[in-house]
Amino acid sequence: VQVGPGDDCAVLTGPGGAGWIATTDMLMDGVDFLLDEVGPRRAGRKAMAANLSDIAAMAGRPVAAVVSVALPRHASASFAEELFFGLKDCADEFQTAIVGGDTNVWDGRLALSVTVMGEPGPAGAILRSGARPGDRLLVTGPLGGSILGKHLDFTPRVREGLLLAEMTSLHALIDISDGLAADANHIGEESGCGIVLRAATIPIAPSAYQAGGKTPLERALSDGEDFELLFAVTPEEARRLLDLQPLPEVTVYEVGECVAGTGLYLEDGGKRRPLEPVGFVHQTDA
Repeated sequence: VQVGPGDDCAVLTGPGGAGWIATTDMLMDGVDFLLDEVGPRRAGRKAMAANLSDIAAMAGRPVAAVVSVALPRHASASFAEELFFGLKDCADEFQTAIVGGDTNVWDGRLALSVTVMGEPGPAGAILRSGARPGDRLLVTGPLGGSILGKHLDFTPRVREGLLLAEMTSLHALIDISDGLAADANHIGEESGCGIVLRAATIPIAPSAYQAGGKTPLERALSDGEDFELLFAVTPEEARRLLDLQPLPEVTVYEVGECVAGTGLYLEDGGKRRPLEPVGFVHQTDA
């Protein structure tokens, strides 16, 4: 085991030095989607896409998946088929074989557990822990308001992660599942540096203006489930990528930088203040 719990994937080395990355994620009706609103096909697609996004967050290439499902007892055969096709549609898009799993029936709501195994890309598995003071933080798309649909229909950035790893030296990489503030803080904590996010350069999605309840900036910082890639590179490489814009149909934006010390900060209107790593956290009642 090269990398265990704490990153987007575990990193394993097999006989002969072959490398593998593995991730698993469980999605549940009422937490990650509302089944009555989205239907089984979109729920299945999201479950697969969320796991593929973790592979993307290591700049890896997905290979195979296993899926365990707890179906509601009232589910029909057509319900199960639609669920499977949602999983398969997304897996096929990224050349990932569904090679097995387990199906159960119970009195509760739909629950899906997907495990994806993959290969590190040519640059190896990119961790959260390699950022350095002075590095710039870039993101692969606008953020916020994902609850209006992107959290279900996003495209995992597998191709973009591999392409970035081929054309530049990625010091750290993560996918934005919990929220920009929370996931940038993960990079800072794992890398042993501070993080400054700049309000003026954070790309805000149109849906962040439509969702209401918070300011668009607050939504971009905290909504989560954007599933864009956040990565750290040198200032020189950041300028090159921003000028070149090398990712087909995807725009790269700079959102901040890594600094000496610790902590998470927001720079807004020329002033820098501490920022809470706000984002989604599963909590019990205990």
